[in-house]
Amino acid sequence: MSRQSIVTAGVLDAALVLLFAAIGRLSHGETLAGLGVTAWPFLGGLIIGWLLLRAWRHPLSVVWTGLGIWIATVAGGLLLRLAGGQGVQLSFAIVTTIVLGIFLLGWRAIAALVRRTSRKRMPAPA
Repeated sequence: MSRQSIVTAGVLDAALVLLFAAIGRLSHGETLAGLGVTAWPFLGGLIIGWLLLRAWRHPLSVVWTGLGIWIATVAGGLLLRLAGGQGVQLSFAIVTTIVLGIFLLGWRAIAALVRRTSRKRMPAPA
């Protein structure tokens, strides 16, 4: 795995967590001025997941890396929200789990499909 692929995977994960936080703020009529307050717990969970799983070894893996990062981001984010004095309603936890699952697993699934399709189109060496 190239260094650029690892960096791209990390940046994409972080960007999708920020997108999740931005969508949440805007859907509740809030401005993006407080985006950091909303996003930091989930970015913290994401970083914890990357470190625990050593995700740089297989950043595109849907099953091992993707599932682990998803769980760490959701669980870590919700726990950090609680520790930071932010509320966690059941409906918020459910939406968080679904949206971050779609985001963090979805891009990896699409990347796997693209890789698989491109391998099939490659001509066999003569």
